[in-house]
Amino acid sequence: MHRIASFRATGALILREMATTFGRTPGGYFWAVLEPVAAVALLTFVFTFVFDQPPLGKSFALFYASGYLPFMLYSDLAQKIGVALRFSRPLLAYPAVTWWDALLARFILNTLTHLLVFALVIGGILAMSGQPVSLSFLPLFAGLVLAALLGFGIGAMNAFLFEMFPLWERLWSILNRPLFILSGVLFLPEAVPSPFSDWLWFNPLVHVIGLVRAGIYSTYPAGFSEPLYPLLVTLLALVPALIFLGRHARRLISEG
Repeated sequence: MHRIASFRATGALILREMATTFGRTPGGYFWAVLEPVAAVALLTFVFTFVFDQPPLGKSFALFYASGYLPFMLYSDLAQKIGVALRFSRPLLAYPAVTWWDALLARFILNTLTHLLVFALVIGGILAMSGQPVSLSFLPLFAGLVLAALLGFGIGAMNAFLFEMFPLWERLWSILNRPLFILSGVLFLPEAVPSPFSDWLWFNPLVHVIGLVRAGIYSTYPAGFSEPLYPLLVTLLALVPALIFLGRHARRLISEG
């Protein structure tokens, strides 16, 4: 019975999230697709004038989309799960709704949204380019799953830190900005000279994006990527986050 009640609470939170996030603006989910399309279009427009061809393939749009979309999957989850307790605080006063339900609801809805956006944007670019592409679904799926799990692990830790140490939310926003440049969205890590490439290896998003690109570009081996590393980073963030939230979530919610 407890598991059924948890499923119901999570489902109710997902519906509330959909209504508040996508139901308040005209177009709803249309903007979830338009935003990454506009970002990829801007990157394509700018870098077309700088380089003769992208680091992989012939389509600037496909190259930047293959890096930008998994990065945003991680980044959006890490931020939105980080504020899940605050967002769902009125409902968390009910015994049937737990902090775990709040985190899980945001994870499920936003992951599915980003996967849908990924399919639409990448599919649209491939259809418009007219170039034959042989997708490799195993590394593609692994990269997207790892991006989502990494976002969940970091987001769960943020959910604790944002409420326990309010200053951390501002610091996180500042520290997270360089990640867009340092995660291989705009370049291939193999092209970076040593020792800088060695430093990039410690960024789990470099491995995630490499896997996604290996699934899209059959000629890209993604030798720089080690799938177990972002999974390890996820566990190192998620396990202590769940322990801390299990001990302190109720107090943080009531004091908020």
